[in-house]
Amino acid sequence: MKTDVMCHTADTGTDRNGLPLSPGISGVIPESYPCSELLRVTREGDARNTVLTVIEVSRKAGLVRASVVRRAFAVCVAAGAMVFSVAAASGSAAGAMPGPPRLPAVQADTLAARYRANHDFIERSERAARRMGDSSRAGHLAELAANGRTFLSFATRDDGLAVEVLGDLAHADRVVVVVPGSDTTIDTFDELGTRQAALAGGARAVRAEMRRLAPDTDVAVVGWLGYHAPRTLSRDVVTTARARAGGRQLRAFIGELKRVNPAAPVTLLCHSYGSAVCGSAVASPANAAAPMNNLAGIAAVGSPGMGLRSVSDLAVRVPVWTGRGAQDWIAGVPHTSVRVPGATIGFGTDPVSRTFGARAFDAGRGGHSDYFKPGGLAVRNLAMIGLGRGAEVSHG
Repeated sequence: MKTDVMCHTADTGTDRNGLPLSPGISGVIPESYPCSELLRVTREGDARNTVLTVIEVSRKAGLVRASVVRRAFAVCVAAGAMVFSVAAASGSAAGAMPGPPRLPAVQADTLAARYRANHDFIERSERAARRMGDSSRAGHLAELAANGRTFLSFATRDDGLAVEVLGDLAHADRVVVVVPGSDTTIDTFDELGTRQAALAGGARAVRAEMRRLAPDTDVAVVGWLGYHAPRTLSRDVVTTARARAGGRQLRAFIGELKRVNPAAPVTLLCHSYGSAVCGSAVASPANAAAPMNNLAGIAAVGSPGMGLRSVSDLAVRVPVWTGRGAQDWIAGVPHTSVRVPGATIGFGTDPVSRTFGARAFDAGRGGHSDYFKPGGLAVRNLAMIGLGRGAEVSHG
């Protein structure tokens, strides 16, 4: 059940949860659901508990003015901002970490050198974290430094960056890049609630399924945390800023893959906020699309929107697939885009709608974190897309 909440305070005060209120803010929140939880969208069933809901309701009421949107936004993410600040502070010790290694340019003949240098860097960072008493970060780094893991890029600053390669990137017949959504950091790279929901687990599941379906095809899968993903409890998660920044990085990475393996088609598998990153990467002007002529397809799952009106906005004409699990709360996120000074809030057209124009595939009965679950229908279809076998994808 939802309850209309009209806040008309003479001066900024606090709500029943002790959070700040600004004058004249209107919105809709679920009954008995505190404002501090509006951005806790990772929990199943919280389909409408986002700042975008408040903004959408205000828009329908004719109340969208930049000042109103800004105030509503500030109130509804107040708790998120505080949580984010605490989380950021907890990682501030990373400033004393060793500096990153000097790496050669990404090319086929430099991959081994980059893998070795990043492995050594992760090990040195793990030892430094232990010396500083950061046992949590040290534990995550130790797992990332496990024998046999290969990282093309790695950074420890802030939430960190990590690009892990599974398979022989230089000689693969096909390459898949998994682009993650919010809350992905080097600390959650291997486990984000569950192993299967994390980037590393998803990349492994896709590669295992591709090898099962096509044992004679040499496939490489990249777990690409090449951008600073937003925290769920932050202002950034409902704006396009990090998606645009990530899109530039992803576009450059696709160009690097072209240099490493010119013959291998590349498919992007984009989850949640990561789908907005993919949309931004491929929606650039045509003159920036030249490095992406190795791109073979895009699949977006659990997407709040790709920041596009339709697939016609793409600068590269490739198959675009979209899937949404039957129990994914993301279906309740209003698909709109509101421009306010300094930001764009929302991600545009619903990717699974006919208006968007993508190819819909069956993502099964799962929730927001189930798309890469081993043995599931969603990961099977994603593997088929990665193999270029679109005719065998089951449609939604």
